Amino acid sequence: MQGYRPSARRRAITRRKEMPLWQELPLLLVVAFCLAVLIRTFLVQAFYIPSGSMEKTLLVKDRVLVNKVIYDMRDPVRGEIVVFRGTDNWAPEVTEPVSNSFAAKLGRTIGDLVGVSRPGERDFIKRVIGLPGDKVACCDAQGRITVNGVGMDEAYIADGYNSDINQPPNPTQCTSRKFAEVTIPSGEMFVMGDHRAVSQDARCQGPVPIKNVIGRAFVIVWPSSRFTSLSVPDVWKAYAADHPTAAAEGQVPVRREDPAGDAIVLPFLISAALSARSGLPYATRRRRLRS
Repeated sequence: MQGYRPSARRRAITRRKEMPLWQELPLLLVVAFCLAVLIRTFLVQAFYIPSGSMEKTLLVKDRVLVNKVIYDMRDPVRGEIVVFRGTDNWAPEVTEPVSNSFAAKLGRTIGDLVGVSRPGERDFIKRVIGLPGDKVACCDAQGRITVNGVGMDEAYIADGYNSDINQPPNPTQCTSRKFAEVTIPSGEMFVMGDHRAVSQDARCQGPVPIKNVIGRAFVIVWPSSRFTSLSVPDVWKAYAADHPTAAAEGQVPVRREDPAGDAIVLPFLISAALSARSGLPYATRRRRLRS
């Protein structure tokens, strides 16, 4: 048809479709990097397991995803695995040597920005055992830890991964299964590693402020052969059902009946973040962020 002139919108779409790859690729990389930084900062982050303190639940070199927003909505729950910043009393647990070359430092910096680096020396991953007001001790007649006098059957602690019950308590080394009863102060939590024979945890380094928690580990994502969710063990669910309020007077934790369901929230949060790409060209929108 003579005199036909495409609209400005149609001409803009045509120009976007004709953008060469060498121009589009840098834009995609910048968008992906910015999204990765935002997700790592506010929503979810991958953490590398550097030590054997959580074996056999978590092995060295496993990577877990950590929900960083869940504790903005509720308190930690006994039995959850959490990543937190240790106090000055906590000694670093990183066991593998770290290269100080420029390339290695640059790689760690970029990895930290997008959330795939190894944790810092003061970052730890442990299981929540006691909450404010709880009385935690070891051991009862069966060699179990007790929470407010109740013995806990921790099936996730494999044979040979528990501390020596015959070794006398040591206030500076968690080499003994035995430790005196501890009343958890307000605003703090008592955490322990699943490999009790090697884990240096609250038994000898003291409780941790809840405000130091970075987030909850909810799934193992690497290696792929070990992909599994990190749900609250049945023993802790049963304890919570029988003791719905915290031991400290007047404290009622904001708790959900199925803590493992928290991970379901994350896809919706991530989808909301990804929707920010809606203003980009179609060729850009259809690519997915990989981290």
